[in-house]
Amino acid sequence: MNTYYFLRKAFAGGALVVCAALLFCAGASAQEASGDLGSGAGIFRPKNPETTSRRRTPNRPRPAPNANPRPTHTVNPAEVEERYEDALDEGNEARDARKFLDAERAYRNAETIKPRDWRAAYGLGNIYTDQQRWDEAERAYRQAIALNAMNADVQVALSFVLIQPRAGNANGARLLADAESAARRAIQLQPNNAIAYDRLGAALEARGITDSNTEQAYRHAIELDQQFAVAYVHLARLLRKMNRGQEAEPLYHRAEELAHDAPTLVLIAEALQSEQRWNDTEPLLKRALDMDARNPSALYFYGRMLVVGRRYDEAEPILKRAIEVSPHSFAPYYVLGSAYLRQERFDDAEKIDVRAAEFASGNNRKLLAGTYGLEGVGDGYMRGGRRPDALRVYLRAQQLDPTSTSLQAKIASAR
Repeated sequence: MNTYYFLRKAFAGGALVVCAALLFCAGASAQEASGDLGSGAGIFRPKNPETTSRRRTPNRPRPAPNANPRPTHTVNPAEVEERYEDALDEGNEARDARKFLDAERAYRNAETIKPRDWRAAYGLGNIYTDQQRWDEAERAYRQAIALNAMNADVQVALSFVLIQPRAGNANGARLLADAESAARRAIQLQPNNAIAYDRLGAALEARGITDSNTEQAYRHAIELDQQFAVAYVHLARLLRKMNRGQEAEPLYHRAEELAHDAPTLVLIAEALQSEQRWNDTEPLLKRALDMDARNPSALYFYGRMLVVGRRYDEAEPILKRAIEVSPHSFAPYYVLGSAYLRQERFDDAEKIDVRAAEFASGNNRKLLAGTYGLEGVGDGYMRGGRRPDALRVYLRAQQLDPTSTSLQAKIASAR
């Protein structure tokens, strides 16, 4: 099975990839409004943990959805094994259907049945990755590696997660070094793994290393699989950073030629957005959504593009659909809240930001509390003479970021 086939199968459900933030301010140009887009990591959806479940055998009774596992001491080892495999398979099926809550329950079910089997932790990491829940994904993958350090798929997945930008993360340099180490470990385990070489290039690039070593990692990924559209896009992006734009453009075109599925089209759009080439991404994302109307990555990047272009009426239903598909993902809430803020729809912005707070990791809480989140909403209320509302929102923001000196001053002013 070549890498391109693997990626097409693994990406079948689509995945959200988060940017660090969209920093919006009134009157900003589209480029200024986009803010620091951060990752440029590309679309990645780890494949499901393999199972030997016979759950789909004709006429075989299926377990009740999300049933609590019976205590393992009451059954024999063969039955424990069968229940574990069934729980994994149930989680995989729910994940592929984008029923993330059901998938999480199933994988946790599996974890309860066999706590020392790495695949349940790996499955949890996958659904957290799908939803941009990077801190939880990291913990799950590290747990899987602690149980089985010899699996290249988990090493690749961990490398991907560790380069995702997380606002306010003081351990960024260490995480990026760990991402490089995980990619190199995957290469040791599978020397012909094109995805591992692509992840190595991405980790080096995230560390600010844009030299021949990073270029060679991407080129070797392409040598191993010449149908690997992902690596073409990443190499093109790197060459642009190296001021070799003429070499980059044919690589983008080659990636588009290889893009016969929605996830690859989204990948190309993500790379172009990281270069502020917003208008170039619209036809790609429309094609992706024609193929898969509920692809969360396509919905998110299309909504983000529309917000940057100030096409708010079009962006709102797209971002709401992204939230419907992946209700625990922080990024679409934050972008939608920012869109409301730019339209001075302060009540709507407050509502969506409060919902976003439910899914904000510690690293995103400060982001949500800031000028382009709840603090900005409070500022809007103050300008409109709504002092009690402003005070309420400032206090809510302070709960998210108790260290903010600007919030302390604004709270004192609003009282």
